[in-house]
Amino acid sequence: MKAKMKAKTEAKTKKRKQILALSLAALLAIALFASCGGAGGGSGATTTAQAATTTAAATETTTAATTAQAATAAAQANGGAATDTRLDKILSAGEIVVATSPDFAPMEFIDDRKSGQDQYVGTDPWFAKYIADELGVKLKIEAMDFGALQAAISTGSVDLAMSGLARTDERAESLELSTFYNITTDNGQGLLVLKSTLDQYQTADDFKGKTVAVQSASLQYNLLTEQLPDAIPELVTNINDGVMMLLSNKVDAVGVAGTNGLTIIENYSDLAMAGWKYDYKSQGNVIAMTKGETSLCARINEIIEKANSEDKFNTWLKEGEALAKEIGWEN
Repeated sequence: MKAKMKAKTEAKTKKRKQILALSLAALLAIALFASCGGAGGGSGATTTAQAATTTAAATETTTAATTAQAATAAAQANGGAATDTRLDKILSAGEIVVATSPDFAPMEFIDDRKSGQDQYVGTDPWFAKYIADELGVKLKIEAMDFGALQAAISTGSVDLAMSGLARTDERAESLELSTFYNITTDNGQGLLVLKSTLDQYQTADDFKGKTVAVQSASLQYNLLTEQLPDAIPELVTNINDGVMMLLSNKVDAVGVAGTNGLTIIENYSDLAMAGWKYDYKSQGNVIAMTKGETSLCARINEIIEKANSEDKFNTWLKEGEALAKEIGWEN
């Protein structure tokens, strides 16, 4: 009788540990996503054997666990089933979901003569279609404000973010980033001003006390605060809002990538690029994925290498510039 009671007690204790491991793993995953992936990147030294440690050991070392380890712990407590990677899910669903902020010609913008998925054009949407074709799946583009891209990736609501993204240390900490693409053209980073005031903006000192519109969470915001600390940032959700504010004298300048600025000038003859530019040299753009999705990142890097070897980006860039000019692009 005592032996039976002991066996039942041990079984209940084991079940409680499994439930506890699942709960801790779920809570940890939520906490990590809420902090946009945390410091990330430190799980490379964790082996499969370590991931298979006992539930008791797992509860003592949760502070060092990553999102991937949390998912593994949950799977083990639930019978040891392996968790599918993001790449597996994309291939199984037959669809890849790509987030972009289509206000950045010639990289990504809207052709208002079209509708649905066809309206998203430019280097990044065309490259996204190339990626989908290489994977043998359909493409779905989710348009959103630039500032929402990182949250969409961190929470896993989309598969990729492609929106003229520059690589930064902050992004590398919380996101999985691809190798560089679109490295063929570098027109620098600068500021749009009214052509009538162009002679007033030739040095960094000329922007002291001036209001500059920049997208939140963008490279242009970082450059403004670092290299023009005496200027006043005016955060906007998209470039078009900044351009309209500049034309109506609500701001003094708009922070833009050089190529984007030149495209805007084609359609707004009252604007010009300021004589002063930021001290910045582009390495190209990167694609963002949820932190830890290394198999997806590796596959994307292979596709980037293939597109580079075929000189696709030069072609797409020229086509994007021509199309933006043809439709009189205004975001």
